[in-house]
Amino acid sequence: MIMNLTTRISKAERVGRWLARGWRGYLHSEREVSGWLVAQGLPAPIVSTLLWIVTLAVVVGLLYTAFWLALLLVFAVVATWTADKNRSDGEFALQYPATIEELRNTPGYDPSLHEDTSHEMYRDD
Repeated sequence: MIMNLTTRISKAERVGRWLARGWRGYLHSEREVSGWLVAQGLPAPIVSTLLWIVTLAVVVGLLYTAFWLALLLVFAVVATWTADKNRSDGEFALQYPATIEELRNTPGYDPSLHEDTSHEMYRDD
């Protein structure tokens, strides 16, 4: 038996690396914007404050979106739970005949399909 010595990267590690690349890209872009604003003549403390304001606005926007999505999920769960509680058990009762005589009177009844050997039309092929 030949052993495979190559290590495989798990999906979790792939996602972690993807998130890290995104974070590093964000920090790189932030430094570029900060440098550009300072080069345009804005003082460094004002640039830092502006970047913090933009970052906080993005975080607040994400939290706002997450809040409404969570509220929508809670609403869907409560609606499903309420619909399940209001359902009567008679709605989903089995619709199969209770006795063999009721089964024989249903349209399209074939005794061969139901292995009804006592029926006069039963054929054993």
